[in-house]
Amino acid sequence: MGSANILGVLVLTLLVMFPVSSPVYALSLNYYDQTCPKAESTISDAVKKAMTNDKTVPAALLRMHFHDCFIRGCDASVLLKSVGKNTAEKDGPPNISLHAFYVIDNAKKAVEALCPGVVSCADILALAVRDAVALSGGPTWNVPKGRKDGRISKATETRQLPAPTFNISQLQQSFSQRGLSMEDLVALSGGHTLGFSHCSSFENRIHNFNSTHDVDPSIHPSFAASLQSVCPFHNKVKNAGATMDSSSTTFDNTYYKLLLQGRSLFSSDQALLTTTKTKALVSKFASSKDEFEKAFVKSMIKMSSITGGQEVRLDCRVVR
Repeated sequence: MGSANILGVLVLTLLVMFPVSSPVYALSLNYYDQTCPKAESTISDAVKKAMTNDKTVPAALLRMHFHDCFIRGCDASVLLKSVGKNTAEKDGPPNISLHAFYVIDNAKKAVEALCPGVVSCADILALAVRDAVALSGGPTWNVPKGRKDGRISKATETRQLPAPTFNISQLQQSFSQRGLSMEDLVALSGGHTLGFSHCSSFENRIHNFNSTHDVDPSIHPSFAASLQSVCPFHNKVKNAGATMDSSSTTFDNTYYKLLLQGRSLFSSDQALLTTTKTKALVSKFASSKDEFEKAFVKSMIKMSSITGGQEVRLDCRVVR
């Protein structure tokens, strides 16, 4: 079956399976072919330009997209600014450290100059993430398009995001509520091959872990010691933390190799080794970058096809 056919089947499957309250509409690979044919190359140029100045852009965009899709679907609600008494998603606790919003703003400005009011912010974010992954040495893929931008963004809803402290059953529930499988969970966790984490996301594993152990016994001792030196108890250094893996600006399968060695940061990473099925997938992806990339692309298309918006914004930070 050709990739276009597989995608068609996937989109049809998504129409049936997603428990999302908003309308689910079929996305299309050629959505802008007539209305804005240069949209993708224009967005790609904006991502490339940003990456030349800031190597953290790919990790930032990937996290931003994930956090967007898990709240009200991939509707760019994470991009909206707080207005009046409404505190928006981007100002919710898990999103305070999101950054690189300017990349999407710049891409939107360039696309608006070509095709005013045509390309949604939600599509720009999905396309920018694909480009950022590819430009970091990862795979590329055809992004289904036609998402709409949402009009609602509430900081309180960010509580629905899976936390770095989650165990496997909490992770499974969070993903299954969005129509995502255990394989999607393991493949999308591989996005942790890029980026940096502040101490607050993993300090639960290196200080006062439980009544028996100060440090999570599943962490390799030398790795735990290095984390403790960067993140001492009652850490006061605002930006202290650690890179997600040892090649944090390259999209590869190092994350899975380190996970098997007890060198992962989050409880939610370590949780992937606590069921037979998920551990087998971690081992599979650790031994084959190709298998990881294939699974990652499939899961990214699936996750980014959770739709939920109603309009095409002219400015990604404000509703029309």
